[in-house]
Amino acid sequence: MEPDPSGFWRPNPEYRSRRMARYHIETYGCTSNRGESREIERRLRDAGHYRVDGPGEADVAILNTCTVVEKTERNMLRRAEELADETADLYITGCMALAQGEEFAAADVDGEVLHWDEVPQAVTNGECPTTTPDADPILDGVVGILPIARGCMSDCSYCITKKATGKIDSPSIEENVRKARALVHAGAKEIRITGQDTGVYGWDTGERKLHELLERICAIDGDFRVRVGMANPKGVHGIREELAEVFAENEKLYDFLHAPVQSGSDDVLGDMRRQHQVEEYLEVVDVFDDALDYWTLSTDFIVGFPTETDHDHEQSMALLRETRPEKINVTRFSKRPGTDAAEMKGLGGTVKKERSKEMSELKRDIVADAYESMVGERREDCLVVEEGTADSVKCRDSAYRQVIVQNATDHGLAPGDFVDLEITAHETMYAFGKPV
Repeated sequence: MEPDPSGFWRPNPEYRSRRMARYHIETYGCTSNRGESREIERRLRDAGHYRVDGPGEADVAILNTCTVVEKTERNMLRRAEELADETADLYITGCMALAQGEEFAAADVDGEVLHWDEVPQAVTNGECPTTTPDADPILDGVVGILPIARGCMSDCSYCITKKATGKIDSPSIEENVRKARALVHAGAKEIRITGQDTGVYGWDTGERKLHELLERICAIDGDFRVRVGMANPKGVHGIREELAEVFAENEKLYDFLHAPVQSGSDDVLGDMRRQHQVEEYLEVVDVFDDALDYWTLSTDFIVGFPTETDHDHEQSMALLRETRPEKINVTRFSKRPGTDAAEMKGLGGTVKKERSKEMSELKRDIVADAYESMVGERREDCLVVEEGTADSVKCRDSAYRQVIVQNATDHGLAPGDFVDLEITAHETMYAFGKPV
C-alpha cells in the first residue's frame, strides 16, 4: 500500500473559499529540515489551510531554522525579527530553535519556538484535523494511519472545521478492524488512530465504542503499537473507566492520551462551547493516573480567547501546573471568518503575546522536567519509528515519548525494530538513549 503522494487527507475544495489560515513557510538548512517542512505543509493542507506567496499576505509565518555557523545564527535571528513584524503570528522551529531557542527570546523576537511536529496544531487554532468521507488508511514507512470516523459532536464557537465535516459518521468496528488488519499485514508497526474526535466514535449509532474498537484492534495478530489520536474530554469522560482499563490491559496500546482542555476557566470553556468543564477533565486525568503507572498526558490550550480575563488566564496556568501534561500545544487565539467567536471583540495582540509567552515558558519547564526524569532509567520494547538526522533513529517508548538513538548503523537499528534502551540524556522535547 503506497501513500497518496498528495498526503493523507484530501482537502475539501470548499475550504479555501471559507478562508482557513493563510500560511507562509521558509526553510533553511539540510534535507531533514526540508522534509520536516513538507510534513508541516501536508498537515496544514489536510486541515484546509493554504500557502500564500509571501509573509505580507499570511495570517501565520513559519520559520524552519538552521544553526550551522555563527553567521547562519545571525541570519536566522534577523529573518525571525523581519517575519515577526510582517505577520500576526510567527512560529519558529528547526535546529536553531530547538538547540538555541533562548537566543530568540534574548533578541526579543515576537515568535513562539516549537518542535516541528507541534507547528501544525498551533497554526490550526485548536481546531480538529479534517478527513474526507472516503479517506483511506495509508502506510507511511512503518506507520499506518487509520481514520476511524469523520466529524465530531462539538459546536465550538471558534472552529470553522465543523462547517465542513458535520456531525460524527462512524464506520462499524468490523470495518475499522479490517482496515487495521490490512495495515498490519502490509508492514505497519505503529497504527495511529485518527479522527476529528476519536472519543465520540460510535455516538452516531447511540453507543460509545472507542474502547471496544481499541480492544479489537489490539487483538490482531502481530507485533505492533497503537496510538490514539485527539479525543475531547467530554467524549472520554463518559467512558473513562472502560478506556483506562483497555489501556492498562493491552501492551500494544501506547499509554498516551491527547485530551485538549483549551482553558482552565469554566467561564471561558462555556464561551468556547467546549461541552466539558474543568472538573471533567480532571476526573479523566485522575482515572488514568490510577490505572497507569507511566503514561503521557497531552493537552492543548488556547490563549487569548476574546472573553479571557487575567483571572481566567491564571486559572489555565494553575491547571497546567496541577496536571503537568508531558505534551502541550499552546495556541494564540485567532479569528476564523464565519465563526461566532469572530464576532466577539478580541483582546489586544500584546495581551495575547504576553500570555502565550508566559504559558509557553511554563510548558517548556514542565516538558523538560518530564524528559529529565527519564534519565538513568530503562525503557523496554521501544519502537524505532523513523530515521533521524546524522545516522540517528527516532523511537517511541511505551508512553509515546520520543527517544533518539545516535549511531544507529552501529547498533543495527532500522524503522520497525523494537529495542530496549537506557536513557542517557535529554533535551526539552525528547530524550537520548542507548541500546542495552
